[in-house]
Amino acid sequence: MKNNAVPGSGGERYVPMEERSGEKSVVYFTRDLSPEGLLKIFDKVGGCLTGKVAVKLHTGEKYGPNIIPRIWVKKLMAERLPEATIIETNTYYEGDRDSTEKHRETIKVNGWTFCPVDITDEEGTVMLPVPDGKWFDAMSVGSHLPEYDSMLTLTHFKGHMMGGFGGSNKNIGIGCADGKVGKEMIHAKGSAAWGVNQEELMEKISESTKAVISHFGEHVCYINVMRNMSVSCDCEGVAAQPVVTPDIGIVASMDILAADQACVDLVYSLPEESRRDLQERIETRHGHRQLSYMKESGMGNNLYDLIDLDNYEIAITPKEAVAGVKKTWIADKYQGI
Repeated sequence: MKNNAVPGSGGERYVPMEERSGEKSVVYFTRDLSPEGLLKIFDKVGGCLTGKVAVKLHTGEKYGPNIIPRIWVKKLMAERLPEATIIETNTYYEGDRDSTEKHRETIKVNGWTFCPVDITDEEGTVMLPVPDGKWFDAMSVGSHLPEYDSMLTLTHFKGHMMGGFGGSNKNIGIGCADGKVGKEMIHAKGSAAWGVNQEELMEKISESTKAVISHFGEHVCYINVMRNMSVSCDCEGVAAQPVVTPDIGIVASMDILAADQACVDLVYSLPEESRRDLQERIETRHGHRQLSYMKESGMGNNLYDLIDLDNYEIAITPKEAVAGVKKTWIADKYQGI
């Protein structure tokens, strides 16, 4: 870890699209929040997955109410990725996933029993280089991670108590860092186990992510499911704050920044009363620094064409994408399955 790094600023401010510059990426979008919708959008990005495939998924705390429905993932893996493995790491915080034994019991309780689940740090750790890192030269990840040839990042997009929001960047940056070394590198400062926050935290999460996606190169893709978007992370399990932000849809891209930026843009395109809680969570935690630092670090583009898979694959704006979204959250038929 480098001791002379200084965090950037501006993480509390949303940057509208007209103030951005640079190249554009492609982001796919569907309103179809169902197993079929997930298959449809996967087919647009999944062609990069070769060899031994990892699926980076947050499997949740026991009985967590907001994780991606198991029935969706089961269908995806049965029909598109029958040889793939879900990957996880143990947690830094104390709880039902801070040891491999407890973590495996939680995985079983939550129903992730239809495919292999690899807790990648159960046998140790390995360092992956962080190209041009400001905070880190390398990040500690589970020792099994380099055994995979490609990775699908399948993310439940939602708020986060420290990161502001949890998208693909958080799913990888925290979720692939091992439980005892990597996560401590990100979160700890001096004698404080959780001493890092705001811009410094966003930058460290992003550098951890950069180590992983640099390892996989062109063989990694990103799907963000915008459903059951509590302001709380799935790490909070049944203690998560109630969902109030309406469900929006699913986005996918080969560009991690474009995928997460599109989700934030879609949230900010909702009516003020519909986005208020999640917007407040992102801004008070300075979560926009995730996006600006990924841009500065060359991890992707914050401009994109949003392709509507439900309407002849035309390009639409985020505002058009959310035009039919309900003003408040309404539970769907997939709760708890």
